[in-house]
Amino acid sequence: MSETISLPHKPNAPLSYRLVPGQGPLSTTHLVVYLNGLIAPQSGWNATIEYLQQRWGEEKDGQGANHPALLTYDRYGQGESARDPADDQHGGSHDIKEIVADLHVLVREIWRTKIKNASGEDAADQVPKLVFVSNSIGCVIGRFYAETYPGSVAALLFLDSNIANSDLVSLFPDPDSPTFDPASLPADSTVEDLRRTRAGYAAHFEPSAPNPEHFDRRDIASLLPLSDAPALGEHPWITVVGHDWETFADEGLRGSMNVPKGLTNAYVNPPWARYNEGLARLTSADKARGPVIATGCGHFIQKDDPALVAELTHELLQKL
Repeated sequence: MSETISLPHKPNAPLSYRLVPGQGPLSTTHLVVYLNGLIAPQSGWNATIEYLQQRWGEEKDGQGANHPALLTYDRYGQGESARDPADDQHGGSHDIKEIVADLHVLVREIWRTKIKNASGEDAADQVPKLVFVSNSIGCVIGRFYAETYPGSVAALLFLDSNIANSDLVSLFPDPDSPTFDPASLPADSTVEDLRRTRAGYAAHFEPSAPNPEHFDRRDIASLLPLSDAPALGEHPWITVVGHDWETFADEGLRGSMNVPKGLTNAYVNPPWARYNEGLARLTSADKARGPVIATGCGHFIQKDDPALVAELTHELLQKL
């Protein structure tokens, strides 16, 4: 069950969170934090956490008794959490810098009040090394946190990261460009399909598109202009996971935007794959894995294959 916590700098805006206790040495040094995308709230991680708990419970060699606590939470304006008080000072929204600053306070407060105090230990000068398990724009948040607080993150599991340096609309050719050739379109796609798809992507995915969280994403491309640079401090472990091209294209066709599979496979999947390749270069080669393709998974990999996410998380924790 989720609980609430109020951060010192935003005392009247409770955040909803869930904390699964850790065991063994890693529970005294590390904390796993799950970072949501824009759509799925913290409850979207429940299934993969259950797989982890099952795995740790079944292991008989003692390894199962050594894992960090697991923290899920809903960001301000998301799920069961209050709206962000910062919205009132910033024209009704907040940006990624605000989100990362709040997360920094949250992990320290959880560590101090819920983990160390519960064990009777003095946590005044202690902060945990973080392991981020993230999906979609949560990957962008985790990466920017690691860049903002160098050395604070021990490992990152990126599950189909957003393409932070693109508005996504510009992945597609502009049918109004003088150089556009209609004959270049995939066989299953018309110029009208292209126009409709670009309009749908603009309405749903463009950084300026509104969202219930009031998360203003317009500055992200300028903050993270490259997929593979700057390298993250102290070389954290990184595992990059991408969606299954065919599954993702199928979902686009069946979804509300009815995007022809040819458009997705020609203009979205290839640059997304290249972006994922760049993310794997944010650390040293010996600490990078991927991109791994999550077979049969669309964008929400933790929903489509929670067991895979649990396994990849466990593998990262074994490296710490």
